Amino acid sequence: MSLSWLPLFLVLLSLLGGTQGAWNLRQIRNKLHRQQQAESFKSFYTRFGLPRGALSYTTALEGYLTQPLDHFNRRNNATYRQRYWINEAFWQRPGGPVFLYIGGEGSLSEFSVLSGEHVEMAQKHQALLVSLEHRYYGASINEDGLTLEAIRFLSSQQALADLASFHLFISQKYNLTRNTWICFGGSYPGSLSAWFRLKFPHLVYAAVASSAPVRAKLDFTDYNKVVGHSLSDPVIGGSAKCLDLIRRGFQRVDSLLKLGNVTQLEKDFFSCEALRGPDDFSEFVSNLADIFMGAVQYNGEIKGNDVQGLCQIMTTEGMKSAYEGLKKVNKAYMEATALKCVENSYQKSVEDLNSTKINPVGVGERQWYYQTCTEFGYYQTCEDSSCPFSPLITLSSQLALCPRIFQIPLESVQKSVQFTNEFYGSNHPKSSRIIFVNGDIDPWHALSVLKNQSHSEVAIFINGTAHCANMSPSRPNDPPSLQKAREEIAVQVANWLKSARRDVEIAGP
Repeated sequence: MSLSWLPLFLVLLSLLGGTQGAWNLRQIRNKLHRQQQAESFKSFYTRFGLPRGALSYTTALEGYLTQPLDHFNRRNNATYRQRYWINEAFWQRPGGPVFLYIGGEGSLSEFSVLSGEHVEMAQKHQALLVSLEHRYYGASINEDGLTLEAIRFLSSQQALADLASFHLFISQKYNLTRNTWICFGGSYPGSLSAWFRLKFPHLVYAAVASSAPVRAKLDFTDYNKVVGHSLSDPVIGGSAKCLDLIRRGFQRVDSLLKLGNVTQLEKDFFSCEALRGPDDFSEFVSNLADIFMGAVQYNGEIKGNDVQGLCQIMTTEGMKSAYEGLKKVNKAYMEATALKCVENSYQKSVEDLNSTKINPVGVGERQWYYQTCTEFGYYQTCEDSSCPFSPLITLSSQLALCPRIFQIPLESVQKSVQFTNEFYGSNHPKSSRIIFVNGDIDPWHALSVLKNQSHSEVAIFINGTAHCANMSPSRPNDPPSLQKAREEIAVQVANWLKSARRDVEIAGP
């Protein structure tokens, strides 16, 4: 069976997917990032159409804003140029609302203001669409930005200050006065969306935070607990048999590693090089586990991208063993991603993360790992007995990269995680006018807000959907639970805008 869905689903892994540092994901993310943009192009023009003979029905305006490198030290005069996009097509001048789409740990394209749930709502409410690329990602970085000296100005706090500065820039550019701003984001940008409302309530009226892991967590063992539960869930095509076979397959892999029979593993799973010790062993099992983690995280968001497809391979009648099932899953993955071999070298991963070469397209791997070391943790481990993969996916192996790559002491990582939760409020942020949207299949929901915090800080939990599912353009074949959730979001946004207009009328001229 072919895993034809893999190239599309792995695009989405740019948003916190998979274990940290797995090579076979890093090598294809930039290529698949471009495929995602192509899908956005298709969805936009399918929905909104083009005038006959025209190629620019809606043109997104690209620009750069000069920002302070350090917003919190005005004696530091260093700056960088931050990229933004604007779509004026739907805007009712001059009083229409402003919808802000927040960028995250990858480059941001024009489709951030051309396609998606927020764009559909912008058309309905005649909103100005703007988006801001995250500092240090994409084209929003200085030439020396990835050096140890320069990367220290990368943080969520600096990113929020960038958003405040961008708010001022857009307000001045369009002479906005009392226009209502609503921000949108998914995954890490979903957290930023909630935090922007939390920290700057005078600037943004409301926020939609999709799949937002607002609770920082050093050892994110719950990630694979959700993965295991989903792989056994018959509602989405999983089964207890499937989960058991996956677990037994990884146990066989661990047994071969323990016995030192790595030559068989290198051959069976097409390793590019020989496995040379414990670090390579950890890299190897992480690469293999990522296939299953990703299928769960984005289950059903793209046709064929589901737990059912993987479980069909693992439970095929006549399969000689669970180990053979893992081999077939890995081979199908390689075929779908045009890989001739899988790079399992830990040293190669270290070299990649040590590289300070700027890549303006795709996901910023070095930058994001730096943020896990200095703010969030989020290390997806498998040392808990409920994890169906290998216990070689450890916290210590992932933490070790913080001092090795960034000279960050191990003890400071936990302190940074604790501070992040203190600063933002973890999953009890005590704010208002925020919608937290999560899917129950998405492993990241374990770090989000799942219950209403107040009458205006509400949670929407979507059965049968995964990571950021609500953010995609609507489709006729969307499951009823997703359609219902989108309706709830749309109603809430409409009510916010109505409430904001009423507030303006009460305030008077």
